[in-house]
Amino acid sequence: MAGAVTAGRPSVPRLVGIGLRRASVRLGRHWALRDATFELREGERWLLFGANGAGKTVLLKLLRGDLWPTPTGHAARHYHFADGQVEEQPREAHERIAYLGPERQDRYDRYESTLTVAQVVLTGFDDSDFPLQSPTAGQRRRIDAVLRGVSLAGLLERPFRSLSYGQRRRVLLARALVRTPDVLLLDEALNGLDAKGRQAFLRALRRTVPPHTAWVLTSHRRADADIPQVSHHAHIVHGAIEHAGPATVAPPRSRIDHEIPAVQRTRSLPAPRSKARPGQALLRLERAAVYRDGRPVIGTFDWTLARGEHWHVCGPNGSGKSTLVSLLYGDLWPAHGGSLRRRWAAAGAWKRATGLVSPELQATYAATGCTVADIVTSGLHDSIGLNELPTPAERRHAQRALREWRIDEFATRRARELSYGQLRLALAARAFIRPRQVYLLDEPFDGLDATACLRLHARLDEAVRRGATVVVVTHHAEDLPPYVRNVLRMRRGRAPVIACR
Repeated sequence: MAGAVTAGRPSVPRLVGIGLRRASVRLGRHWALRDATFELREGERWLLFGANGAGKTVLLKLLRGDLWPTPTGHAARHYHFADGQVEEQPREAHERIAYLGPERQDRYDRYESTLTVAQVVLTGFDDSDFPLQSPTAGQRRRIDAVLRGVSLAGLLERPFRSLSYGQRRRVLLARALVRTPDVLLLDEALNGLDAKGRQAFLRALRRTVPPHTAWVLTSHRRADADIPQVSHHAHIVHGAIEHAGPATVAPPRSRIDHEIPAVQRTRSLPAPRSKARPGQALLRLERAAVYRDGRPVIGTFDWTLARGEHWHVCGPNGSGKSTLVSLLYGDLWPAHGGSLRRRWAAAGAWKRATGLVSPELQATYAATGCTVADIVTSGLHDSIGLNELPTPAERRHAQRALREWRIDEFATRRARELSYGQLRLALAARAFIRPRQVYLLDEPFDGLDATACLRLHARLDEAVRRGATVVVVTHHAEDLPPYVRNVLRMRRGRAPVIACR
């Protein structure tokens, strides 16, 4: 039986390995994992690479014991401990394994959490969403130590949601490490980080993870294969592990590898001809500023979104990019003294004319019981979920959209059963289910593999040809369509800088 958790180390023996043999996982009618054989040993650092829906998250949850192999007569899962004990049950191993995924960060926004940094790290001792008790003296010392390790020592009492996106991710790394786990599972942990945030996270990972601790980092971006700490690579395709071995051995080239240059080539394609009459103002901000929790997030500025003028919103994590998108969409309002005027004055009419993809919207849907079909269909009503059953015509419309985005195979799966990238793709299909005048896209390519990126680029090009205007938030310059030439550079607490490419 597992012992009580102390300030940093539980009483169970050290976990030195996890083995899977011919393990399969079936979710509904879909095989998410097929005959997976994988060995994770003490001190190994794996990059697990694969496309959206390939089975990366399912494999991590199977390793941790959050999922069980579907009985096939062949599957085996073993946990190896330092005292020689080998267990098939994950009960004791579970507290020696820490998991960090993007849904954890989204959850605090969804709950509108008021927890401080120290309180968030404290929840790592119990792997809970909220603190279950006040910290002991030993736990306080451990919290201080892990926050120093991720270079956030001076922020213990700061509200977690007041931090930049990259700082929050490092707080969650500290939360995962507070129990000194033997295995660390990092599910798309670099998603949404700008270059500086990515470097800070990898530096914290290098400095704070003990040599004996094994970790697995999942990614759909091939560039992550160059992370210096990685000792092993694995490649998963359609639920099957195609390659697993030392990083010194190059994995076989796959269909995904060939598609990645195609995404980059889209930037050199000629811009689609737009039917829009340029210059007509769609939205105008005058002396607009935004405060949150009494702190200035966006300084006072004037800005006009004109038809046919496409914008790249950029800036470091925490600079106010997502706040700006919420302001433009109508979920926030300028502080007293500022004004926001739209071509469609009524909020409902503006939202009908505007397609939205954002991490906040994804966090909201991740907490619902909506199926992929529900999510896509809700784009016809600009609602969160469906307030009433769709009409036959709406069902046909949604089915057509599901086929066009190639997500019809998991139309009946619920949001919580999807990978991060699959849910992001469903939100893209929701935004594009009918023609819009404006698209507000906050990190729309985040979590998407090469194939899905191409699909989104094609739909965006088509919308621009019809006359749509786009505002794109992204850290990755290679994701920008070639016709996005105006730049709004955000600076936390100060007025944005407006520029032209």
